[in-house]
Amino acid sequence: MYAVVSADRISIPPGSVLRIPGSWQDFCQLRDSRGDGSIPRLRYRHGEILLMSPLPRHGREAHLIARIVEVILESQDRNYEAFTPITMELPDVGGIEPDYCFYIDNWQAAVGKDRIDWKVDLPPDLAIEIDVTSFTSELDFLPFNVPEVWLFKKCQLKIYQLVADKYEISQASRYFPNIVIQETINSCFTTAREKGTGVAISELRRSFLKPKT
Repeated sequence: MYAVVSADRISIPPGSVLRIPGSWQDFCQLRDSRGDGSIPRLRYRHGEILLMSPLPRHGREAHLIARIVEVILESQDRNYEAFTPITMELPDVGGIEPDYCFYIDNWQAAVGKDRIDWKVDLPPDLAIEIDVTSFTSELDFLPFNVPEVWLFKKCQLKIYQLVADKYEISQASRYFPNIVIQETINSCFTTAREKGTGVAISELRRSFLKPKT
């Protein structure tokens, strides 16, 4: 049996995942032991705790995809609320820490909130996860009824939409039905590698935002 200790005493090589048996109480202890930090990333699944130390690539990709979403929303004059990092918890059921969460259709449900009660409050409309280490599964979001989950792995985006009580793969986002998200990501990432993130976002914004007259 693995002895659960404080998070700062667990050594995890960057880009790897440590799986240990543990209770919900153990998960909460590890979460609280991080203080204001967010590393290692934590996840709770049915008596198992997963800990992951992200690579710089993880944060870079999450940031870029989130900025893509923001630029598209701004170009469509749509309001939104976004959170990162955030811990989603249902005691004894699941604990997850998505890279980014967006409230889009239900943005008003999150305005001004410092805390969200996942038992009664609305979930985010969109959750984004970068999966470098098989740390993530769309099923982790099922208890929270997140309508759409994006999993990005090896430069490929999978869009999962909640249909009834399960997730189904979709070729398009319900929030951006007229935009080929994978192509937009590919173009932005290519520019970021060649010219830097700032230039990539600037070019993306110019391509989406129409001059106001």
